Amino acid sequence: MPQDIPGFYYDPEKNRYFTIKSPMPGSAPSSSYAPKKAVSKPTKVTKSCRRIWLKTSKLLQFRELHGNSIASNKGNCNFEEEFQKSQASCPLVWKYSGTQKIPYGALEQIHMGVQTPEGQTQTDVLLTGGRNNSLSFFEVGKVGQSFDYGTQCIPDLAWPIIKGNRKECSKFPRNICRPARGSLLMSSNISSIKLFRKNHPCATDDGSNIPHALISTLGSESHGGSLCVLNLVEPLDFYSTRIQEVGMFNCTIWTADCGFNENRAVIGTSRGAALVDLGTGWAFWMLHSKSDVLAQQLVHSGNVVLCGLRNGAIVTVDVRQRPESVSDRVVRPRTHQLPLDNTAGKSTQRWFKLSGNICRSQTVFLPSSISCLASLMFDDQYFLASSMDGSQVKLYDLRLVQRGSIQSYEGHVNSHTRIQIGVDPSEKFLMSGGEDCNLRLWSIKSGELLFEDKFSSSVPSTVCWRRAERLMVLPDEGQSFQEYFQPESYESGAWLGSQEGLFYMQW
Repeated sequence: MPQDIPGFYYDPEKNRYFTIKSPMPGSAPSSSYAPKKAVSKPTKVTKSCRRIWLKTSKLLQFRELHGNSIASNKGNCNFEEEFQKSQASCPLVWKYSGTQKIPYGALEQIHMGVQTPEGQTQTDVLLTGGRNNSLSFFEVGKVGQSFDYGTQCIPDLAWPIIKGNRKECSKFPRNICRPARGSLLMSSNISSIKLFRKNHPCATDDGSNIPHALISTLGSESHGGSLCVLNLVEPLDFYSTRIQEVGMFNCTIWTADCGFNENRAVIGTSRGAALVDLGTGWAFWMLHSKSDVLAQQLVHSGNVVLCGLRNGAIVTVDVRQRPESVSDRVVRPRTHQLPLDNTAGKSTQRWFKLSGNICRSQTVFLPSSISCLASLMFDDQYFLASSMDGSQVKLYDLRLVQRGSIQSYEGHVNSHTRIQIGVDPSEKFLMSGGEDCNLRLWSIKSGELLFEDKFSSSVPSTVCWRRAERLMVLPDEGQSFQEYFQPESYESGAWLGSQEGLFYMQW
């Protein structure tokens, strides 16, 4: 009988000793080998437990034992990122009473001055555009302090359902108040609201600019859509609100966008896309198309604009020069399968004619109409796109669009609704509603679905991340957006709008 040698085992078939390095795969350790107690490793965090069952205390314990690196099924993860995801996966959602159909069209928040009977005061104001032709103003936080008369909207916890007294919840959002004259009737339904700074003839030598809000309306059967500018440089007085109509167009205005320090805006219409001078109201068409421009995003460099068409194309248009007057560019998208009929199913190619300064190499084609476009601040080559066919929201790089998307966000539900997608100020999270009335929250970096639940009986179609910011003076024209947009405080929360009313999510 071979003698046992510490650190070796005997193989009778090969009649020799072998060094014991580790237990043989698929077999129990040899009785002669008693391995040392293994050092505990970080528990692998699966997709379900990472977002639902993994508590903050566990993450803190992992960090104390193993540092900032946490093992997961996708490799090592950063503790800070996982901690933020864990918080985002368990938000609180509040519903404001008395806000039905008010924020269904557009949402935007700004920190500005308001004129009150006692004088001027600084406060956060929420601008909402409803589908009932109304532009409404809500004061956030100082309910009953700035106005003698107004409608107070009290938040009630909508998700999760907590039994017992409302005081059991540790976090409460700020109340909001709509002044008695806090609504204006526009010419038609509001399609978008954008904040920007407009160069003013009386601007000082230091390059200071005037804060404004760009408001577009859809249009109606009797007249087309309009583009308006709301002056926000002086304290807002609800008895004499200053809204200037820049121009009215003989078409439907689906969307509008503007630079953060520009005198011009771009509009997406039923006839194509146009560039509008906000000072003179003069406009020229930079893109002619028989397919409606439903979504639009002016890249932060201000040189190009992304146009999302009803036929599923996303075209990049150069706005630095006038469109070509003679030659038209024909765009030939990839082959798409059409629904099979009773005779035969054949694949067909869709051809459509576009005129303008189009970058053909940066054209993207999605299977259905484009619902929303959003570019990222940290690098304006990246943009998010969602379509109305219910497929995923996708992240693209303009330099690599021919290779397809670089990230997908699964779970989105849509078929025909124009649903806005929102990106938080830190650009770590992506939010969107769905036609199943669920709200979904993803991690932009990993594509993980962090939150999915239903707290509204209607589609959450608009979103605005809360930012309590100070509109600052620009020392020079070369100042970046990040330098210009300096928040006084940042809270991980967002305003949401649906036909059911106004919601606020925070964590």
